[in-house]
Amino acid sequence: MGLISASTVPLLPGFYDETFPEAEFIVKDAMRRNMIREPRSAASVMHFQFHDCLVNGCTFGEGLSRDGFLSGGPDWDMKLGRVDSLTASQEDSNNIMPSPRANASLLIDLFERFNLSVKDLVALSGSHSIGQARCFSIISRLYNQSGSDRPYPTIETKYTEKLNKLCPLGGDENVTGDLDATPTTFDNRYFKDLVAGRGFLNSDQTLYTFPETRKHMIEMGDLQSGRPGEIRSSCRMANSRLVRALMES
Repeated sequence: MGLISASTVPLLPGFYDETFPEAEFIVKDAMRRNMIREPRSAASVMHFQFHDCLVNGCTFGEGLSRDGFLSGGPDWDMKLGRVDSLTASQEDSNNIMPSPRANASLLIDLFERFNLSVKDLVALSGSHSIGQARCFSIISRLYNQSGSDRPYPTIETKYTEKLNKLCPLGGDENVTGDLDATPTTFDNRYFKDLVAGRGFLNSDQTLYTFPETRKHMIEMGDLQSGRPGEIRSSCRMANSRLVRALMES
């Protein structure tokens, strides 16, 4: 296969309609089956579009990312046609990727480098509405925030107790915790949790405590979908609807 310059191939919705018309159906079907087997897969796929592209690691697989809507999020016309990246830079990842320990000021500066606004930062952070993260990412904020030997000061007390049990000092840092109270459903619970002081990652919670981003966090937390709701038997997911809908589609 010859090399293709990314700049010479325009990205378009329906890029494969003529050359590979079954492509999107195959991807969606694979995502549905993967989500039945592992609900976290939607979050993993959606997150890597931003994370990989930020460090020049975009691949054909980025076309999967829009299928996060299978978790209840919005659908959109994904521009397809990306070529596979030829390199992967650990140095770029270390220098560019937003750290889970970062504060809002650092995140704003990072996003500005890519012509993304404060509102873009808040909106894109909403992708943490689904998924999990490792204890490794929060040990410092639980036990030694900014070298203080104390936890992050605005974490809600009961939530702190929950995280301490999940991620004890000296414990297994590969254990994972939910990014919000509904980790398999794309909704605005993530924003509501941050307003209540229940952000899993420091980089998330700081968006509410920092003046420039606080206003947008509150706005996003107040949004109502207008769709019918239910009283859940488990706060983790809708009452059997996710799996049933995926199996029937």
